[in-house]
Amino acid sequence: MKAKLRVKQIRSTIGIDERLRVNLKGLGLGRIGKTVVVNNTPSFRGAIKRVLHLVTVEEVDNG
Repeated sequence: MKAKLRVKQIRSTIGIDERLRVNLKGLGLGRIGKTVVVNNTPSFRGAIKRVLHLVTVEEVDNG
């Protein structure tokens, strides 16, 4: 199985561009402290890369 990524929002979206807010919503985030687990695919990695200054990322072993 593929590894997954645990993404946690650590910074607020106040004053952040609307496109990045939409990106966070697409990842399932939206408020500080919320954590989601997503598949480690190129599309999710690209979305995370755009908001890397707002989140923390760690690899999760799903086994």
